[in-house]
Amino acid sequence: MKIETLELGNYYHIYNRGNNGSNIFFEEENYAYFLRLYQKYISPVANTLAWCLMRNHFHFLVYLKEESEINRTDFKYSTRSEVSSVDPSRQFSHFFNAYTQAINKKYSRTGSLLEKPFERKRITSEDYLKKLISYIHNNPVHHSIAKNISSYPWTSYHEFLRQEENIVKKKEVLELFDDLENFKHYHQKEHTIEPFQDLEP
Repeated sequence: MKIETLELGNYYHIYNRGNNGSNIFFEEENYAYFLRLYQKYISPVANTLAWCLMRNHFHFLVYLKEESEINRTDFKYSTRSEVSSVDPSRQFSHFFNAYTQAINKKYSRTGSLLEKPFERKRITSEDYLKKLISYIHNNPVHHSIAKNISSYPWTSYHEFLRQEENIVKKKEVLELFDDLENFKHYHQKEHTIEPFQDLEP
């Protein structure tokens, strides 16, 4: 199967799961560390619209910045050649490899943690973009991990209810829904969305 190339200036749903469906998060601090690495490796090249971390898989909805939008000084960890030619796929590889190495060291394990290659789907419709944001935030409910959207801590839904901005671009997302109240109301409705690769916990 041909793997879609990540192209700057486009929206993508990025998702993956543990190798053979196994867990990738083993305790609470793993989730926070994963997000810190995401900020380091992915935020310089992408705006994030939604995210969700589950025990054995994750979802991110991102807009890959245009070349002109990328601040090269954010790449403190990269070589000069990497900064001069930004490859978002390489950034995700750096991110996943860094997390895998840290988990393997901490838990005395070896081998792959995540399935390869990671899944990516380009999003071209605003309607689908809105449905996907709701799908990602409702993922814990869909998998019967949480009873409601507000009770699961590891999604970006909570960022929209707080004043400060963290990972997601709240203003851009809320403009899609007109305002916060419509955003919350939209998340309570059922939306038909095509299935993704089997990510059952």
